[in-house]
Amino acid sequence: MSMKPDDSIDNLEERIKLLPRGSITKKTVKGQTYFYHRWSEKGVRKEKYIPMEELDDLKTKIEMRKKLERELKQRNNTTVDAVPSFQLNIITGSELKDVANDAIEYRKRDCFDSIKNYLFKDKTGKVLILYGLRRTGKTTLIKQALLEMDGSDFERSALIVIKNNNTISELNQDLITLRKLGYKYIFIDEVTLADNFIETSSILSDRFASGGMRIVLSGTDSLGFLFAEDDSLYDRCEMIHTTIIPFREFRRVLGETDIDDYIEYGGTMNPSGIDYNKNYAGGTSGQYVNSAIANNIQHSLSQYQYGGHFRNLQDLYDKGELTNVINRIVEDINHRFTLDVLNKDFVSNDYALAKNNLLKDDSFDGTVLNKINVHEVTEGLKTIMEILNRDEREVAVEEVHVQEIEEYLKLLDVTSEINVRAPFGKVKRSTRTIITQPGLRYAQADALIESLMNDDSFENIGKDEREYIEKKIRDSIRGRMMEDIVLFETQMALPESKVFVLQFQIGEFDMVVEDHSGCKIYEIKHSDKAVPQQYRHLVDADKCRETEHLFGPIKERCVIYRGETHWENDIHYVNVEEYLTDLGKDAGSGS
Repeated sequence: MSMKPDDSIDNLEERIKLLPRGSITKKTVKGQTYFYHRWSEKGVRKEKYIPMEELDDLKTKIEMRKKLERELKQRNNTTVDAVPSFQLNIITGSELKDVANDAIEYRKRDCFDSIKNYLFKDKTGKVLILYGLRRTGKTTLIKQALLEMDGSDFERSALIVIKNNNTISELNQDLITLRKLGYKYIFIDEVTLADNFIETSSILSDRFASGGMRIVLSGTDSLGFLFAEDDSLYDRCEMIHTTIIPFREFRRVLGETDIDDYIEYGGTMNPSGIDYNKNYAGGTSGQYVNSAIANNIQHSLSQYQYGGHFRNLQDLYDKGELTNVINRIVEDINHRFTLDVLNKDFVSNDYALAKNNLLKDDSFDGTVLNKINVHEVTEGLKTIMEILNRDEREVAVEEVHVQEIEEYLKLLDVTSEINVRAPFGKVKRSTRTIITQPGLRYAQADALIESLMNDDSFENIGKDEREYIEKKIRDSIRGRMMEDIVLFETQMALPESKVFVLQFQIGEFDMVVEDHSGCKIYEIKHSDKAVPQQYRHLVDADKCRETEHLFGPIKERCVIYRGETHWENDIHYVNVEEYLTDLGKDAGSGS
């Protein structure tokens, strides 16, 4: 078939769409031959029986489609030779297939169906924004979307990788060229690196997506995307955030089943869990906080409104101290960060917690930590975490700085709030701020341990004592983090219920879940043993009476722990992995 002068690429594409795709296969059953039409549709293989009277006509149409597709490919290649070179790094064809094949064995995240719907079903004229902190699966999701495409859709797909010196003007020119060449599915990685992205990003929706192109934007600059959504892309985008990775999804995608694995490594999406802490810079959090969080905030602020949105953080940014203050806040965030804490000389909360636990341990000389040179340990921690004390900073940190940084951490989904109540005459309220990436929080415990190991006084303690102290520190961190994980994931999974900690004058319920019919009360223990001491508060008559008065009848008393699920004296012991997995049963399961 030769190309007619009036056979444009668009006309060819329309003719191809009218013809059946796929191939014809033959099956022989008990000596009888049957023919079937097989094709792939949105990543799903389909098959339909062909009556003999329809066979020849279908063969002719399929052969015609293949002929036209070859003609279209040849026409595209001819056109490519006639147009200028691309200005950006654009990957198509066999090179793109090689890139996509890197993800062929990976399981998909829960949000994958939303990406497929945008690419193949929804017709909104909007762009799709896939954003989140580093190593949370964004690039892998793009590769998996490419792998779902059939041949003709894949041939019309392109991946654009943006670098720091690229501009929106260059991106605009390349998209015009891609559109002329018949490309429809455009994936743009790290698009917020393009100069002036926030103020000019509307061209992607108004000029290209509205004309039928499907444009997926991805990147680690979450705050930049949020600024763009509120500014140039207002009502012109759909958003998918990848930062929060619940235990259920972590276990399904990566095959991990142990809560301690999730505590230590959760928060990033690498194929192998054992490498997670390497993602946090060799077991410490400093470099990860710098690159994934602090630099994110500062890059976005420098790009938004021509750098005019730093508000009260301008002086800290100009003096190069904003990174240090953000690091300090991230370290202290699980311990109710306050201005007073920030302006005092840095003391590790994890160290203090471990010391208190050792003092309460009858099986060990709890005074052993008194032999440690706390000053040297603290200085080591400051070096590891790049934290400056008050007398080392040029800019005084004030409450307004803390508030603004905490706002950005919440926008990035780095932190979340858990309600804390106290039934003293009336229901008093406060909040507990948690870090949503467990591996990031745990990496800071590793920073403490590393500093302890380098302390001269600690080296003089016997090997057994050193190992015992290290175990106690890790257990202390895991116990507190397991509480936060259960509270946070329960709150996410049950948005219609109220989830909170209930503190009494003496003791507390680690978690209360209240709905219209009453409440359930919980203790959360990082232990695989069931002992009566664990549920003493749950059976305290006064505490239960106060609770029922405020929140309705107690429907269940539970201890969430690491042992086997069972009942004991009307107390429901629930395995923590089972509990967290059951929370997500109604969520998407990926594949």
